[in-house]
Amino acid sequence: MVVLSNPGIEQLSSLRNCKPTTLFSGIPIIDPSKSDSKHLLVKACEDFGFFKVVNHGIPMESISRLESEALSFFSLPLSEKQKAGPPNPFGYGNKIIGPNGDVGWVEYLLFTINQESISQRSALNDYISGVKKMACEILEMMADGLRIQPRNVFSKLLMDEQSDSVFRLNHYPPCTGPGIHTLNSNNMIGFGEHTDPQIISVLRSNNTSGLQISLGDSKWISVPPDQNSFFINVGDSLQVMTNGRFKSVRHRVLANSMKSRVSMIYFGGPPLREKIAPLAPLMKGEEESLYKEFTWFEYKTSAYNSRLADNRLLLFQKIAAS
Repeated sequence: MVVLSNPGIEQLSSLRNCKPTTLFSGIPIIDPSKSDSKHLLVKACEDFGFFKVVNHGIPMESISRLESEALSFFSLPLSEKQKAGPPNPFGYGNKIIGPNGDVGWVEYLLFTINQESISQRSALNDYISGVKKMACEILEMMADGLRIQPRNVFSKLLMDEQSDSVFRLNHYPPCTGPGIHTLNSNNMIGFGEHTDPQIISVLRSNNTSGLQISLGDSKWISVPPDQNSFFINVGDSLQVMTNGRFKSVRHRVLANSMKSRVSMIYFGGPPLREKIAPLAPLMKGEEESLYKEFTWFEYKTSAYNSRLADNRLLLFQKIAAS
């Protein structure tokens, strides 16, 4: 059993327990090799802000290698793992998520992609190279589907040498051990509800369930796990650049009482100096911008100073987004 450090078990009573949901079979599936994929992709971003990518071309060997090294790290004694932390902002952390009081049943490693990796350098760099390439291809498909030029209008922000992208390894240990049964461990929050502030997030996890997305009106659906595919989140910045046409998906993770969950997430962000605003080619007629222009640095700073569940875009809205 993995033992996480403070805050202690008794403090997890502050985590919200959730009503169980059934696995949802309607997650949009995008196959980049299909001719209609760009149109399906746009619809998925409008309706869900979330979709699954199959036939992605990333070797399973690269995926399995990083997952194996991640599990090896998370299996180390706590004292060894803590040598890679605290996450200020990069490094190893557990239970405490950010500086503003959010907690979850999770331990993690957080890397900046422009930094030397903490321990899994070769496997990490190989994996990130593949998912970054895939993310850029998906963003170019989005531009094609939206019929805007140049088609690298989104992807160039990730390809920029100053791109502020990060990578996260999350480990959700099984909810077992003394005292945990009193906290309804089948529904314990692993990572609280939030949206991702960047442009796009590329998620891959093992075959343990737990990921949920919100359809609005406080309705949550559980995403069936698929260790052979990738899941894509629309981020806040992409919502702004499409003037609210694409929806930044609100999501969370529930811990599992029996099995551990390992997820690997690439967060594709723009350079800190980049100005984020709705793209002119997507503004129709007299359509007004829903958002004030801001730099990625301004938004990132604001997001870092907020709670996970906060509507981070609210401070940057001109008028209410529908």
